[in-house]
Amino acid sequence: MRYEEYRSLYDSLRSPKDVQNYSDRYDERMLDSLYTQKTSREVKKRFYAVKQKSSRMLREWQQGTSILELAERYRFPPLLTAMFIFLEDGATRKEFWDFVNEPDVLNEETAEELKEAIEADIVYSPAATVRQKERGLWGEDLLHKWLDGQGVTYRTENDLRGTEFTKTPDCLLDKPMVYRGNVIYWVESKASFGDNTEFKFNSRKQLIPYTGLFGPGLVVYWVGCLDDLECPKDVYVNDISVLDETLEPAPEDSDGE
Repeated sequence: MRYEEYRSLYDSLRSPKDVQNYSDRYDERMLDSLYTQKTSREVKKRFYAVKQKSSRMLREWQQGTSILELAERYRFPPLLTAMFIFLEDGATRKEFWDFVNEPDVLNEETAEELKEAIEADIVYSPAATVRQKERGLWGEDLLHKWLDGQGVTYRTENDLRGTEFTKTPDCLLDKPMVYRGNVIYWVESKASFGDNTEFKFNSRKQLIPYTGLFGPGLVVYWVGCLDDLECPKDVYVNDISVLDETLEPAPEDSDGE
């Protein structure tokens, strides 16, 4: 995706309704991922500033302002807004998330409000967590089918667990392969949108360390990525169009480089 289109879309995703509004033009997985990334980044920036207003939020809630109204007023996700209120009212974090999983243990009015917050929150609700996990598994399944379909053998992250490696990619190839003229030794699956922030984070935490351990490799952002990402040395990037690509065995002298 071109940066100008991405920036316009990113700026337009201000609420869950916007995700629905764009679903006729963009893939829903991509919209969900991009909105989740944007929300998570804004929460990280504003978490403590909003938390400092917890006593005011509790007071306003006790005076009749609903959780959803407070979430909109403070521009914060509904469930995290509810969490601040409950914690300020004496609950522990564990107790709050237990209430989220079983709201009916609360009095009827509070349970209904919490249910509304759960339904409205498409980033931090249990359903959102399940959806994000399913998206990750969907991407890994695509990767495995792409490699399996070409007869490329590999070890998965689970296969490598407990080995000497401190970090492991989703697929460590048994033999180096050639991707667009470049030898690669591993492939990483990402179900997030590869914008500059996400890619820099992934590069620092995972991709660059992989190159030091295993050599060059490929990361696939299944729901999309920017066209002009600045790649670190020995890291290559693609999106779901990688399914149209064919890997070739690397020359014998590439093995073990």
